[in-house]
Amino acid sequence: MTSKLGFSLSRGVLGTISPPIPKAYEWAARYKATPSKPLIDMSQGVPGIPPPEDLRAAIAQASASPEYFSYCRWDGEPSLRSALVEEMKAVYRPQADIKIEDVALTAGCNLAFVAVVMTLADAGNEIILPVPWYFNHEMDLNLLGIKTVGLPTLPEDGFLPSVGRCEALITANTKAIVLVTPNNPTGAIYPPSLIASFADLAARRHLALIVDETYRDFVPSDEPPHSIFTRPTPWRSTFIHLFSFSKSYCLPGHRLGAIVASPEFLSSVKTVLDCLQICPPRPVQLGLASLLLSETSNSSNNSLRTFVRENARAVQSRHVLFKNNLPPEWEIGAQGGYFAFVKHPFEGVGAEDLAKALVEREGLLALPATFFTPTTTTKHQGEEDTMRELRNDDDAQENERWLRFSVANVDDGKVLEACRRLGTFRFVPS
Repeated sequence: MTSKLGFSLSRGVLGTISPPIPKAYEWAARYKATPSKPLIDMSQGVPGIPPPEDLRAAIAQASASPEYFSYCRWDGEPSLRSALVEEMKAVYRPQADIKIEDVALTAGCNLAFVAVVMTLADAGNEIILPVPWYFNHEMDLNLLGIKTVGLPTLPEDGFLPSVGRCEALITANTKAIVLVTPNNPTGAIYPPSLIASFADLAARRHLALIVDETYRDFVPSDEPPHSIFTRPTPWRSTFIHLFSFSKSYCLPGHRLGAIVASPEFLSSVKTVLDCLQICPPRPVQLGLASLLLSETSNSSNNSLRTFVRENARAVQSRHVLFKNNLPPEWEIGAQGGYFAFVKHPFEGVGAEDLAKALVEREGLLALPATFFTPTTTTKHQGEEDTMRELRNDDDAQENERWLRFSVANVDDGKVLEACRRLGTFRFVPS
């Protein structure tokens, strides 16, 4: 039994959707799993394997040390910040212009994003997000009273954002453009030339370009994801890089992310982080740093880098398996990182209704595109939030046909079984 609150809640919370992942798990709870037909969860972007044993041991050792129970610096352990610089130079090329002073560590990449936008924008300002967007980004902006301006991406473009369409959305209130690559939810991998074009736009229009590269290590190429850190053009005046250790090192529960930006900008981020986190978690920083620094000094001891590469290859192999076995009537619009964005074959059926039916009847959980698109939300105390119509009828019709599948947290056998279930699934209105 619930009682009514004797106080009011903030307009920001009441006007923000409830977290979509728990909502999807409520649907999954209705499925009656059997030993022969267990639930297949392809909903959440979480690693499907634990971190390697030597990393687990290093974190355990740091956790047990009495000297590491105190606070660390607001921007994280210098050892891990230094190690991250070296890792980034391995990814973006040795000549990448990145220094330890450019790095601040955070309690997860979501917190990195919140700290950055709190430092950049005030209530009433605007930030541009490509649509479909990562729902936590839009939720964060809504909670802060910052207007989210959606930049539509199209299936015919492989869900890549258009620089021209983005520039048309810029107003006097615009403070930043946000990109996520490889994208969440679509999986689209933005080519280096596109990222460079957005960087040029941001510099020309005096805006911040925030690029969330949480899934950076899952790009199936040995080439750098972009050239921003190696271009002759200075990057620090407008470029802000976000990173998550959760995916590459399979550590989501330890909450560790990073901001790479101008030291001048980070000096203001410090005010926000001091209020939100004081400091990032220490044991995971120290455990990671001990192994990464060891690999930097001893190229023959590269077990952690090998783990990251092998895990990335396994995820990419699963993408290929999913694509090759997906029933032909289900269409992949984009694929990469952890995700495949798939168009379902049932015209006139809403993505949310389809996703609910798919898990309740077939035990296959994926997320509808409407979790990642603009909504008008009405919520009253004690009532569940309701998702209203999308703001644009054409966008609404298109978004009703797409689902996000994560291939990272399932094995090859489950990928094949998921494709088999999609092949036999027929939507019947309840």
